[in-house]
Amino acid sequence: MLVDVSGVAYELEAPMTTFYELPAVGNQVTLYTHLVIREDAHLLYGFVRETQRRLFRDLLKVNGVGPRVALAVLSGLPDEEFTRCVAEEDITRLTKVPGIGRKTAERLVIEMRDKLPKDVPVLSTRPAAGTGAAPSDPVSEAVSALVSLGYKPNEASRAVRGVSAKGLNTEEIIRQALKGMAG
Repeated sequence: MLVDVSGVAYELEAPMTTFYELPAVGNQVTLYTHLVIREDAHLLYGFVRETQRRLFRDLLKVNGVGPRVALAVLSGLPDEEFTRCVAEEDITRLTKVPGIGRKTAERLVIEMRDKLPKDVPVLSTRPAAGTGAAPSDPVSEAVSALVSLGYKPNEASRAVRGVSAKGLNTEEIIRQALKGMAG
């Protein structure tokens, strides 16, 4: 994404959740940024909320999680859902995020549980261990499913955004998104 700041364009990367909340092109926006300086590049990351940037920075402190994985987490799960997954130790839901394997998900739960707010309500509908995944957002699941089918994250998000998802389950959202992309 390019952001024009008084005539100077900055290229930055942002999670999909930030893209969803951006105003139309040409409108003013305030972004919270994080700069990563490497030997070969200066990388700028942008977020619409301070809480997203704080979560991104906390994710970077987890062993084995770099900016790319942190962006994948923030793109695949809204802040509140990620916090809930950590609080409930929902490894299965975390592994549905592209690029997050079981070991990384377990490490995220262990290292992030002390850094997140304590007042997160735990879902009472969570199944017992070994009985399947906890309920989650059908829209996020649809985007993750399309990405796992080989679509680029921005294509998948755009296709799902084009579907009126109210009252639809994940499968119906995916079906309609695929129809929209095909025709």
